[in-house]
Amino acid sequence: MRQSSNIKKFVAACCSAALAAGLLAIAPGISAEEKSAETGESSLAIEPAFKANGYDRYLDRYKDEAKPKQVIRFEAEHYESVEGMKAVRFEDENGKSGGAVLADETGTIHWKFEVKNAGLYNIKLRYFNTPGKNSDIERELRIDGQIPFAEANSIFLQRTWKSERSKVERDDRGNDIRPNHTEESVWQEVALRDITGYYEEPYFIYFSEGIHTLSLTSLKEPAVIDWIELFQTEKMIDYKDQLDVYKQNGYAEASNAFVKLQAEDAVLKSSSTLYPIMDRTPATEPYHVSKMRMNAIGGWNWRMPGQWIEWEIEVPSSGLYQIALKSKQTANRGLSSTRALYVDGKTPFKEAGRLSFEYSGDWQMKVLGSEAKEPYMFYLTEGKHRLRLEVTLGELAPILRTVESSVLELNSLYRKIISFTGVVPDPFRDYQLEKRIPELIEGLLLQSETIDGVAALLEGYDGKTSERTALLQTLSYQLKDMAKRPETIPSRLEPFKTNVGALGTWMMQVKEQPLAVDYLLVTSPGADLPRAKATFFEKFVHENASFLASFFEDYASVGTVENEDEAVSVWVLTGRDQAQTLKKMIDNDFTSETGIPINLQLVSANVLLSATLAGKGPDVAIQVGNDVPVNFAMRGALQDLSEFEDFDEVIKRFQPSAMVPYEYLGKYYALPEQQIFPVLFYREDILHELGLSVPETWEDVYQMIPVLQKNNLQFGLPQATLDASAVTDQMPPNPAYTMMLYQSDGELYQKDGKSSALDTEVSIQAFQKWTELYANYKLPITFDFPNRFRTGEMPIGIADYSTYNHLSVSAPEIRGLWDFAPVPGTRLDNGDVRREAPGRGFGVVMFKDAEHKQAAWEFTKWWTAKEAQVDFGLEMEGLMGIAARYPTANIEALQELPWPTADLTKLMGQWQWVKGIPEVPGGYFTGRHLDNAFRRVVLQGDDARETIDLYVRYVNEEMTIKRKEFGLPIEK
Repeated sequence: MRQSSNIKKFVAACCSAALAAGLLAIAPGISAEEKSAETGESSLAIEPAFKANGYDRYLDRYKDEAKPKQVIRFEAEHYESVEGMKAVRFEDENGKSGGAVLADETGTIHWKFEVKNAGLYNIKLRYFNTPGKNSDIERELRIDGQIPFAEANSIFLQRTWKSERSKVERDDRGNDIRPNHTEESVWQEVALRDITGYYEEPYFIYFSEGIHTLSLTSLKEPAVIDWIELFQTEKMIDYKDQLDVYKQNGYAEASNAFVKLQAEDAVLKSSSTLYPIMDRTPATEPYHVSKMRMNAIGGWNWRMPGQWIEWEIEVPSSGLYQIALKSKQTANRGLSSTRALYVDGKTPFKEAGRLSFEYSGDWQMKVLGSEAKEPYMFYLTEGKHRLRLEVTLGELAPILRTVESSVLELNSLYRKIISFTGVVPDPFRDYQLEKRIPELIEGLLLQSETIDGVAALLEGYDGKTSERTALLQTLSYQLKDMAKRPETIPSRLEPFKTNVGALGTWMMQVKEQPLAVDYLLVTSPGADLPRAKATFFEKFVHENASFLASFFEDYASVGTVENEDEAVSVWVLTGRDQAQTLKKMIDNDFTSETGIPINLQLVSANVLLSATLAGKGPDVAIQVGNDVPVNFAMRGALQDLSEFEDFDEVIKRFQPSAMVPYEYLGKYYALPEQQIFPVLFYREDILHELGLSVPETWEDVYQMIPVLQKNNLQFGLPQATLDASAVTDQMPPNPAYTMMLYQSDGELYQKDGKSSALDTEVSIQAFQKWTELYANYKLPITFDFPNRFRTGEMPIGIADYSTYNHLSVSAPEIRGLWDFAPVPGTRLDNGDVRREAPGRGFGVVMFKDAEHKQAAWEFTKWWTAKEAQVDFGLEMEGLMGIAARYPTANIEALQELPWPTADLTKLMGQWQWVKGIPEVPGGYFTGRHLDNAFRRVVLQGDDARETIDLYVRYVNEEMTIKRKEFGLPIEK
């Protein structure tokens, strides 16, 4: 129990430091409800600062209130009123006879009820996850018309998922195919709690005596609600008391019991991303030296608090059993991954809510037990039982809350410092900060001690520094030294800000709790368990056999195909998961309907060019970048798709802008698969704090930037980047510049693509406007937008709408605090705002020498049609989660993907303004030299007009050379 002892010492140190900090603006507090750690005391109960309107502050306000034993339940169908939705009475064979109410994905439903005993209550509801768009159900909770605390903005109700088939299928080459997930609609009873894992207990909400209103506003997805209940969560006993219960009931240990269950055979999961995974080591079950075997579950995908996996086991007789897992945790060096165990829906005792899985470079046999290596015993009756493991932060939860509070306090101190020094202090001036900011020294020392305590705790028993604690120790030393030598603070502001920002990233990394499981064992106590690790001889045989297999195994093809001579050869340029999903769709939906065989192959994008030049290319290639079709078409490699009779009808599926990059000399050489465009992301909480509104026009942006910079915040504009995985290394024109250009009726090319239009007056004005944002307003040129957006350093910026997926996965702590809007535009004389923005994407091409052109065209039409695009998008999201949400170019398909209604409306509105970027001979110089001109003006201070004129000459020269090469007319 050394780590528990360390935690208590850390608490004592932090509490002492907190008492010494009485002069700080925000004083620490101790939450009575947090005393639920293993020892019965708070393992880390101090809160150096409370989040504005956060749950900590709310709970502290009512910490002395009673917790009545009264249970108040009201049936959902007896609602008081609804707004913005049509509440439908729902009855199902699995539901109660009293019925339930189906709440739509938009609108609000209100219930009234009476509370006779004032106090703190938990809230539980029974719901049914009716089919929707495959994402978690999200609601906003209000009590008497008010949101009680910030976290109540987003209450999540999880869906349940299961594998589509009970057994893993294999393709024609003997490789396991990762099973798809389907939603399992079941009734669930859940207490409302924090989805981020910062609080292990359900939320407590105070109700005074009298009549109250509870409201749930639908933010995402429909759900059926049966009833809502105010109650008190049952307190769990510890394992020692549970053993006494076993003895009192006369429970005996099970004998000669050995139940083994492969972990990949889970019956239910909380997320569609918790799919079986492959681990090609000789110790896993099942194992094959060269074939893909789905032989484990979890891994990196099973890391976020709240995610759970459930298995069904059957024991031969009633008795006391031990539970073991063959597991592997190789991601968090120096830390453990924590899981909460539920047996038939309940945690059997307190310690089972915090099961630790230590870091290991290999598989290990983990018997669930105490730190003293004493296995826990679980009483199971004869028959079937459900075992569920849920990701939890355990004792890390209060630690992370403490670090989060430190970040808030350090950012506050930073803002106070720069209010006197400015962002770039004078190195020769003594600002006497310790006098101007009386609480500065004390605040720095307090946070140094707190962060140093966290580092010491995480170092654990051996006291060794790890990658998880190095940053903490660096920042702790820096704060202590700054307090000791306050005259050095101005010259150290930049590294100070950098380290505080890195601390926010550190929090996200530590919060992740990955774990892979090969199989579960439920056995008699003390039973001999299998060896988890492979022996040296097994590893030796595996490595040699794997090497030999590499000479015979074809890792490029996905499945096999009959009638290969008549098959259409299709190359996929992305990943194996996408290829396997597409192969399954082809076999089930395309070949079975049309009789056209498809030979699908997975290849690297950089192979396409060399294979085409060698005459070994495919008939069709999918997921190729926008720059590829015209560049290949110039050289006679691609088929003109507009020659097919129904081409004009087919292209109605897409926005006209999606076809622009594929047009060359009046002919079209691709159909769009994906179209991606920019939108404006913003942090609602920070803009509200600063008194700013979302900018409608660029003039609004100019007015906003000084306010942001005064608070050391930034506005983000996108920069053009090279895609390392692309077929070519062409840099597209900068999105921000192109946005301003198109909104001013400018174009990139003129005279039917014979020359650049960057030297026209409207283009030059757009270039000046763009570069001035960096030269005069000092916007950052390079940055990681999702990370800065998450930390709040860049609370507003323009980025591709696919960033939505990234933020939804990587930034759960700001869920509900951000949104997106159309890009800033240019206001017209009539008051309207035009919001043109450039689009990019991927398409499908057919090669000129394809043998079966009509068959290839049928495949191309099928693949870009609404049905196939929706099915593929849902399959990928079901396989890999929201991070893989598909940005389809098909207009109707996008509307059927699982976007929240409000977000979809905004996306469709911006999509109408998107303009395509044309591809012309020599056009690859445009983006490259536009970037050169930009950097010369911004970094070297050259004149914008003269610089762009200079680089336009280079662009025109290259365009002329290429037009001559292809026998095209040139500008006279």
